[in-house]
Amino acid sequence: MWDVEDSNTIRAIESILGYTFKDRGLIREAFTHSSLSDDPLQSNERLEFLGDAILGAVICDHLYRRLPHRLEGDLTRVKSDLVSRRTCAALTRKLGLQGFLRVGKGMTGPRGLPRSVEAGLLEAVIGAIYLDGGFEAARRFVMDCLGPMIESYKLDEPGDNYKSILQHYAQEMFGISPTYVLLDEKGPDHHKCFESEVVLDNRHFPSAWGVSKKEAEQKAAYNALLELGLLEGSRQTSQDQ
Repeated sequence: MWDVEDSNTIRAIESILGYTFKDRGLIREAFTHSSLSDDPLQSNERLEFLGDAILGAVICDHLYRRLPHRLEGDLTRVKSDLVSRRTCAALTRKLGLQGFLRVGKGMTGPRGLPRSVEAGLLEAVIGAIYLDGGFEAARRFVMDCLGPMIESYKLDEPGDNYKSILQHYAQEMFGISPTYVLLDEKGPDHHKCFESEVVLDNRHFPSAWGVSKKEAEQKAAYNALLELGLLEGSRQTSQDQ
């Protein structure tokens, strides 16, 4: 297990982050989980708390300036997508930071660290960069991580394009595109209903019905986003929705 005097590990982390710390003790703190220490003050929990707030502030500031004509509800929806636990955890894995986290025995299971722990690590890193270099340094790091994902949402387009959100999330986080599968269709030719589901990385998400294939796919994408923790709301499944 590495420590703050391990210069090679410190340099590897800084290379991944694209940021050089003046206070290397903040790196140690950010990468120390509470399971490793009997004293919570020696873990990354406080940095996680701070980083969560900084992440939200950076995203809110960017969306407010980027979308001057969008209502509060639209801004909240996109912000919720971008700061969700799943997004933060996926970014941690994409950057490869989870391998540097100092954890206690039993924390790492067959599928790796819990998603909440991975998400907390990213937030702790943001908090550490903020304390070491100020808001602008933290903003640059956040936008380097999330900027391409934000722009890919096609935020200037009216309405909720859930397929677009899911497409770009999948590309950004997994490097693949979601697949839409037509499961069923019912009704006469002049009044058909269609059932569609999303398959992403071999995972099948709840299906949805629509009066057209396009609508069914949009609703299926919405359901997938709900399951991924990127949206809040009620699942769309029935033929009447």
